[in-house]
Amino acid sequence: MPKNKKRNAPHRGGSGGSGSGAAAATAATAGGQHRNVQPFSDEDASIETMSHCSGYSDPSSFAEDGPEVLDEEGTQEDLEYKLKGFIDLTLDKSAKTRQAALEGIKNALASKMLSELILERRMTLTDSIERCLKKGKSDEQRAAAALASVLCIQLGPGIESEEVLKTLGPILKKIICDGTASIQARQTCATCFGVCCFIATEDITELYSTLECLENVFTKSYLKEKDTNVICNTPNTGLHISSLLAWTLLLTICPISEVKKKLEMHFHKLPSLLSSDDVNMRIAAGESLALMFELARGMESDFFYEDMESLTQMLRALATDGNKHRAKVDKRKQRSVFRDILRAVEERDFPTETVKFGPERMYIDCWVKKHTYDTFKEVLGSGMQYHLQSNEFLRNVFELGPPVMLDAATLKTMKISRFERHLYNSAAFKARTKARSKCRDKRADVGEFF
Repeated sequence: MPKNKKRNAPHRGGSGGSGSGAAAATAATAGGQHRNVQPFSDEDASIETMSHCSGYSDPSSFAEDGPEVLDEEGTQEDLEYKLKGFIDLTLDKSAKTRQAALEGIKNALASKMLSELILERRMTLTDSIERCLKKGKSDEQRAAAALASVLCIQLGPGIESEEVLKTLGPILKKIICDGTASIQARQTCATCFGVCCFIATEDITELYSTLECLENVFTKSYLKEKDTNVICNTPNTGLHISSLLAWTLLLTICPISEVKKKLEMHFHKLPSLLSSDDVNMRIAAGESLALMFELARGMESDFFYEDMESLTQMLRALATDGNKHRAKVDKRKQRSVFRDILRAVEERDFPTETVKFGPERMYIDCWVKKHTYDTFKEVLGSGMQYHLQSNEFLRNVFELGPPVMLDAATLKTMKISRFERHLYNSAAFKARTKARSKCRDKRADVGEFF
C-alpha cells in the first residue's frame, strides 16, 4: 500500500481513493461496476483507469520492505487483490503503465511465495510477458524478461515452467540474437534465458541449443589469432558478460560428456577475456575459469592443464594489479576476486562463505554453488533470503532440506522495525565517517612532519 494512503481505509469496492488502488485497476469508478481493461485500446475509459491507478501501479510498494509488507500493511488477500490489478494493467494502452505493472508483479513474486495465485494466472501472465517482449521497447522488454525469470523461480521445475519456457524461449532467443534490439534488453533476456532453462528444461537437446545460442554471443569477445592487444570495451560487452555467466550456469547441469566437450572447446580461448578493458568481463571470465577447473578436477582428479604456467601468471598479475589508469574501486574489487581465483586454480582451494537467512545459514564452499547463488541473487535481489527460507526449488538446489516452519512468536522476535533499521544504519554511517576523519588527520600529520 502506498505510504500516502491511510492504513484503515477500505480496500474493496469503495469509491474513494484511500487505499482502493487495486479496485481502480479492474473497475470503472462510476457505480463501482467492474469492466475488462481493453489491451492497447484507444478508449477514453482506459485513460481514466490509468489516472486512478497512478499510485497503485508504483512497483516500489513491493520493493521497500519485501516480505514485511504483508505483516505491516495488509493481509495475504490484499496482496493477491493488488497483484490481480497489476496483471490487468499489463494489457494497458500506456507503455509506462505496462512496464510499471510488470515491475510490480516481479517485485511481489520476489518478496513472497504466491504459488496458488501464480498457478491460477500462469497462462495470463505468460501471455502478457510474451506480448510485452514482442511489441514492447527496451525498458518494457527488460521488465518482461525479469518477470519471466522470477515466474519460473516461483513455479519451480515441472510442466508449468516447461510451458513458460516453451512459449517464451524462441522469443528470448530472437531478441538475444537481434543486432538491432536494445543492448540492455538483450542482456536481460540472456540472463532470463539461462535461468529459465536451468529451472525448466527437461529436453537435453533444448539445453544444448541454449548453450550454443549463448556461446555464439560471448565468443565474439574472444581474441582472434591475429590480435595480440588488449580486448577493448564495446557497447556489446555487457551482453557478452551476461551470456557468459548464463552459459556457465547451464554448464553446471550438463552431462559429463557435454562438459568435457565444452571444456576442450573453451579452456584455451576463455583466458583471452582476462585481458579485457572491462573489469566485469575480467572477473566473469576468471570466475568461469575457476568453475571450469572445479568441474574438470571433479571428473578427473589428476586433470592437467597444458598452459598452467601462462594462466597462473596472468591471474597473479590481476590479483596484484596496480595499473594507474584503472579506477581504485575496480582494482580493489579485481584483486580481491582474483586472489580467490588464483588460489582455486593453483591450490584447489575455495574460501568458504556463510549466508544467513532467518534462523538458518548456508555455507558456500565451491565455485558451482557460488555461481548459482550469485545468479539467483541477481534475479531476486533483496528477496533472495526469503526464497531461501520458503522456496522448495531453491532449497533443493542448495540442499537445504524442507522449509523450516516458524511460529508467529519466533518470527516477531526475528523482525527489526523500520525505525530500528534506520537507527542502525545511521550509527554505522557515523562510525565510518569518524574512522575516515581520523585516517585523514593521520595522513595530514605525516605530511606536515616531512
